[in-house]
Amino acid sequence: MSLRRLIIVSFFFLSFFANIFADGSVRGWIILSDNMERAIRTIKTAKEYNINQLQLSHEIIHDLKAIKEEKVCEQVNKLIRLAHLEGIDEVLLWDHSLYSLDYYPSCFRTGPNGTINLDNPKFWEWFKDDYRRMLNRAPEADGLVLTFIETGAYAEKQYSMNMKPPEEKLAAVVNAISDVVIGERGKKLYIRTFAYSEEEYKSTVGCIEHIKSDKVILMMKETPHDFFLTHPDNSYIRKMNRPTIVEFDSGNEYSGQGVVANTWPEYTMKRWGSYINCPNVTGYVARTDRYGDTSIVGTANEIQLYALKRMTEEQTVSPMQIYNEFITSRYGEDALLPIRKAFQNAYDIVTSVFYTLGTNLTDHSSLNYENNKWGYSRHVSGRWIDPPMVLVKHDINKTFHYWKDIINHIAPVHFKSLSSPLAVEVKTVFDNQWIEPDEKMDSVYYNYILTEKQYGVKLASEAVAEIEKVKPLLESATYNDLYQLFYRTYLTACLHEAVCTAYYGSRIYVRAKQFHPKGLKERIFLSLKKIEQVSEDMNLLVNTYPVGQYDWLNDVKIALRCRSRVLKMLNSKSLQNE
Repeated sequence: MSLRRLIIVSFFFLSFFANIFADGSVRGWIILSDNMERAIRTIKTAKEYNINQLQLSHEIIHDLKAIKEEKVCEQVNKLIRLAHLEGIDEVLLWDHSLYSLDYYPSCFRTGPNGTINLDNPKFWEWFKDDYRRMLNRAPEADGLVLTFIETGAYAEKQYSMNMKPPEEKLAAVVNAISDVVIGERGKKLYIRTFAYSEEEYKSTVGCIEHIKSDKVILMMKETPHDFFLTHPDNSYIRKMNRPTIVEFDSGNEYSGQGVVANTWPEYTMKRWGSYINCPNVTGYVARTDRYGDTSIVGTANEIQLYALKRMTEEQTVSPMQIYNEFITSRYGEDALLPIRKAFQNAYDIVTSVFYTLGTNLTDHSSLNYENNKWGYSRHVSGRWIDPPMVLVKHDINKTFHYWKDIINHIAPVHFKSLSSPLAVEVKTVFDNQWIEPDEKMDSVYYNYILTEKQYGVKLASEAVAEIEKVKPLLESATYNDLYQLFYRTYLTACLHEAVCTAYYGSRIYVRAKQFHPKGLKERIFLSLKKIEQVSEDMNLLVNTYPVGQYDWLNDVKIALRCRSRVLKMLNSKSLQNE
């Protein structure tokens, strides 16, 4: 080949790839679970989705210091090599810095109360050298994803006379790591930014302004603070004057973690549509699991990953196209209509079962109405909405104020006091007198809750019926996986409905009789029987469902404990009345 022809061909290929990435498009996945079989399957599937970035996190490697352990090091390097062989150009390791204080030599912890003296140049020499040693353990890794906020030893709480604002201390950590990762090794550095309040986001923005390297890339969650379906878009993504990739939670940390149906491309596409054309947004990365064997790759819930892929390729693609393409390719054209109907119910099922009147009351998907302190404070979407109003459909079709209406009525008394997390997390709620300290659960809100839960049960039942229609059309293993997913969804809805009837009903029952709706006691007793029945059905499915952070059958134990408490209360109250 002549030199001229070689130059022309080389220019063509350079132009071709430049056009592919003209929008700076990162198409990434995150593997959280250290289940090697699942991780390998995910990596081998990635080429079907044109994935060019893979992040290894959480149970594989949460802090880079874990690379010093032989088992972790071996697993990480094996996955890096496999990902590269499968055509994934960029493999990144997660890190959280600073680590806990006791990780650092005592000679550097000379500040007040044993804090690190950030003014000591020898500390930063040791710090950088430590990163060099750690990076040497995974030489083929292409960079790091660094969380530098709210880590083991809060950087902003360390001692310094030279760096007064906390933003400067945070930036000093990022800059030191950047010097090694980018400056010395020529690798990538992404920094994850999140916050629990508007004030914290402002501090984060201030920190970013002190970061020296313009090659540091941001990674921000699709929602502010955490992954809740009712949260608004993360408005701070648009405000960042740096390249930014958007982190999606296709593993559904708070929405069933793949144990139930999470088949909703509309939601995923609406979120991605909010950011895809932002000048600073250079791509997306999606979580593929929530620990253990909860990977959505190879399941019906993989449709969320497919939605991100197709919308990145073609912004005008519709949710209906996504349903049709995904279902037809997996289950065949004859099965399309019933499966699509079932899939389309999933979002409303989850938002009426795992959510109660627009707020998520589960503990990382686990049933927990009574003791989930964050469900009534930190996790309330009203923190991020002004005014904090929500339209709840689900056969209710009413607009509520998140605090005056919803939390004021559904929160237990002990979560509404001035000593509760609510007073710390959302002080404005008390400043505005939106919360009353006494019990406010009444027949009106009880009926709202039960209406919503019954709506979820109805939709879940309809979805199972649709799936049953395709049994003759699918191979037995394929049908069984699909049926079990929606059957678990139905049982979950039934359990939540029964527990809500018992739990919230019992809170009314201990109040004066004027608050009791007609037939309250009978309704509660029926719900206790239903808890028993659903628990028996769920226990028959032991060892048949994915387990990660959320162990589905633990909900049975929680429900039965609730049943025992409520039954004891009812019996005690009856004796008092006698």
